[in-house]
Amino acid sequence: MRSQHPDKTSHGYVIERYVMRMDSDAPRYLELNGARALRPGWPHAERFARHLIDDAASITDEELEALLAYEWRSRLTGAWLIGVGRRESFRERIAGLLLASEVCYSGAGYCFALARFATRADSEILTAYLDHYLARTDLHYDQAAALGALLHLDARLATHYADRFTQPDGPWNRWVEGVGHLGYPSPNPAELRRWTDLQCGFANCWSAV
Repeated sequence: MRSQHPDKTSHGYVIERYVMRMDSDAPRYLELNGARALRPGWPHAERFARHLIDDAASITDEELEALLAYEWRSRLTGAWLIGVGRRESFRERIAGLLLASEVCYSGAGYCFALARFATRADSEILTAYLDHYLARTDLHYDQAAALGALLHLDARLATHYADRFTQPDGPWNRWVEGVGHLGYPSPNPAELRRWTDLQCGFANCWSAV
C-alpha cells in the first residue's frame, strides 16, 4: 500500500493531535515505541494514560484510517489507539497491515491491538503471520511481538496456538538461530509473553480506573 499523508484526506491535523501529542518530555509515538509508560514509577504515567484512553474513545474511524495510511509513527499510534479502545471493526485492517509488514516499528502496535481484542480470530491472524515470517530466517521484523501476543492469548483463552512454534527445534528456535547469525538477540518466549502482559495490563489498569 502506498503511503498517503493525512492532508490528502483533509485529516492533516491528526499527526499533531494524536501522534505528536506531548504528555511527557517526548511525543506520544516515541513513548509508545520506547514503552517508558510500562516502567514502575514513571512520573507521567497517569497523564499519558488518561489522554491515551480519552483519545482512543473519541477518535473517529476516519481519523484512524488516516493514521493507518501514513508512515510508521502514525501507524504505531493508530494501532495503539485501536487496541486501547478495542475497535474490533479494524481487525481485518490490522491483519492486512501486519502481514504486509511495509514499515518498521508499527508491527508491534498491530500485535498489541490483536492481543487486546483477545479472540481466537486474533490468534489465527498472529498464527498466519508467524507461519509466514518465522520461515524467513533472514528477516528480523515483528516475529517477537507476534509470538508474545500469541502466547498472551493462549494463556487468556486456554488455547495452544503457539505450541507448534515453540517446540524444541521448532520454527521459533530455527528463526532465532537464523537471525542470530545477523547479530540479533535471542528473545525468550516467556519474556515476550510477559511484555505483552505488561502492555495489556497497563491498558486494562488505567481503563478501569
